[in-house]
Amino acid sequence: MTNQKYTVTIEELGITLSTGSLAKQANGSVTITLGETCVFVSVTAAESLRPDQDYFPLTVDYREKFAAAGRFPGGYFKREGRPSEKEILTGRLCDRPLRPLFPKGFMNEVQVIGMLLAADLVNEPDVLMVNGASAALMCSNIPFNGPIACIRVGDINGEFVVNPTNEQLFDSRLDLIYVGNENDVMMIEGSADQLAEERFIEALEFAHQRIQPIIAAQKELARMVNPKKKEFELTTVDPEVLKFCTEATKGRLLAAVFQDNKAERAEAVKVLKEEVTKAATEKFGAENLKLVDINLAFEELQEEVYRQNILHADKRADGRGCKDLRPISAQIDILPRVHGSSLFERGETQSMVLATLGTSKDVQELDALTGGAQSKSFILHYNFPPFCVGETGRFGMTGRREIGHGALAERSLLPVVPPEDEFPYSIRLISEILESNGSSSMASVCGGCLALMDAGVPIIAPVAGISTGLITESDSNGKITKYSILTDILGAEDHFGDMDFKIAGSREGITGFQLDLKIKGLPIEIAKEAVMQCREARLKILDIMSETIPQSREGLKKYAPRIQQMQISPDKIGALIGPGGKNIKRITEVTGALIDINEDNSGRILVFSNDEEALKRAVEEIELSVGEIEVGKTYRGVVRSVKEFGAFVECMPGKEGLVHVSELAETRVDRVEEVCREGDEMVVKCIGVDDKGRVRLSRKAALCEAKGIPYEATEARAPRSSGRDDRGGRREGRSRSYSER
Repeated sequence: MTNQKYTVTIEELGITLSTGSLAKQANGSVTITLGETCVFVSVTAAESLRPDQDYFPLTVDYREKFAAAGRFPGGYFKREGRPSEKEILTGRLCDRPLRPLFPKGFMNEVQVIGMLLAADLVNEPDVLMVNGASAALMCSNIPFNGPIACIRVGDINGEFVVNPTNEQLFDSRLDLIYVGNENDVMMIEGSADQLAEERFIEALEFAHQRIQPIIAAQKELARMVNPKKKEFELTTVDPEVLKFCTEATKGRLLAAVFQDNKAERAEAVKVLKEEVTKAATEKFGAENLKLVDINLAFEELQEEVYRQNILHADKRADGRGCKDLRPISAQIDILPRVHGSSLFERGETQSMVLATLGTSKDVQELDALTGGAQSKSFILHYNFPPFCVGETGRFGMTGRREIGHGALAERSLLPVVPPEDEFPYSIRLISEILESNGSSSMASVCGGCLALMDAGVPIIAPVAGISTGLITESDSNGKITKYSILTDILGAEDHFGDMDFKIAGSREGITGFQLDLKIKGLPIEIAKEAVMQCREARLKILDIMSETIPQSREGLKKYAPRIQQMQISPDKIGALIGPGGKNIKRITEVTGALIDINEDNSGRILVFSNDEEALKRAVEEIELSVGEIEVGKTYRGVVRSVKEFGAFVECMPGKEGLVHVSELAETRVDRVEEVCREGDEMVVKCIGVDDKGRVRLSRKAALCEAKGIPYEATEARAPRSSGRDDRGGRREGRSRSYSER
């Protein structure tokens, strides 16, 4: 898409930004390309506000068109449907760093839409979406305090790599998405393989330097376009209403906010607000008073109460110090029948997590264009019902926030989940948030780890998560002059504060992270301090969790499926399956077990069953199907044919050996039919395999072994040519009885 009117190329990163020819009725639009991956982004602002609007409605949507990779969508309609998890997460990734950069009081609805136009399946489009959105806003007439730039950073063999490919990410210890402006951090998100905090901080500093060319390119593109920024009316509280509310709540709002729990605080503020609204209506008249002014006034007043008491009195609403954790409790094995369960509670945030172990048939297939992996066997689902915050609302539909929080908790735990070749189960965690007042996603990490340990999943190391907040004070130039970092923030401290920095990890290092800001940038030095403060709190939480369960259970719960992993020679797979799948169907029908043959032709086989005996029987049947008859082993076989000189016995599917007439019994046998007939079962022992692969079996040796007496091989004697004498009559012979036929 380089044939647009204006184009800027960032040579060192291989990124091209273009604008000027497409979607000219939008306020701004940009195409951005890396390799052969191309993303189009448009931005549009509403001309007016809705009645009584008191918030900024920013929506960011991202869609991937299957045509971008030369594919048809699945399903009956052959049309893209609801957004995938990847599309939703990319939209959220872009939303968070953009939101703080619009002017305070700007409340016209803004819509950012990104579309994947071409995908090379090598370069990920999510970082392009963020850069494209920032560039589109810079080239539009919408007020925006940008630009910002975004890159992905990997850590491969001790070296940082910018925008690693999907293939390179498989070898990386770090998957960091970094967004910043010229001076500060704006947003980070990603996962790591227990990366030490010091190395993580190095990655942040490296990333900040490498985004600068992208910022310069956006400025150059905006200079070329030279947009005239439109004057939008800013929505601010009426000064008279604010003054009235300030006087009416003097001293009383502080008492309302500093209550023991969230419900009491909310009720006290509600009562006070209703009282002030009534008084304001009497003073200004109903026709002159706007409800939006009351709402905005109370927002400003509450923000001031929270922030000033933390900064200048070191006093938080619940009485804690800045580094104090709320009371924590943890339980496991709280429910019957489930494979693993836990209840984690931190203050007024409570997560109940259920763990389910499944087979390879339960792997989630991903019908997505980008993201690298085509399936995943570890899934964490996060649910946030309205009752957890004491409200009513829509229930049952998974929202964007739930998907985002679930993804954060999932990637925080994934680095410690054992690899599939060591623990060949599909794993699903469900975090049900029963109560919420701050950082329920990190409670899901802690509860999820406990549920895995309760289920007997041999995790590499226990993981916990915690969030830190920030309250700042700035001078007239916007430079931060005073700040406080808050450990384990409340919901209100998140709402009225400047930061929500979530970090999860083990004692060894970081596994997952996400930073959201409400200010226009976070100095790297404050970010470093927050990282180390998170570590200090995380170690305390891990100590509490270890008191509940120090390590994963030995063995699985009663109702969990049993899985046995087997390795066979790849050239034996056909023998196991049998003609038309006959043999493997027989095994599954006889035992009730499920058998999964790895599709990579490696010979790896998984056998699943909820019954130990069925699992054992299935394994035996597989070994019989693919094994070779071994000298010294005893087998229960079936007589397949009877000859004058002996009987051929099938010991294993498709594998036979000869029981010579001299080896049929402990005493002399004149006729094979005296001992066995075709179709009879017979216990035999392998006594030899010649250089041509012919197997010699002995019923006599098996009988001796069963009786505990020595076995002596009988010299083979030539069978008589016929069972009849020279006169054609039947010879008389002594009948013999045998204990086993």
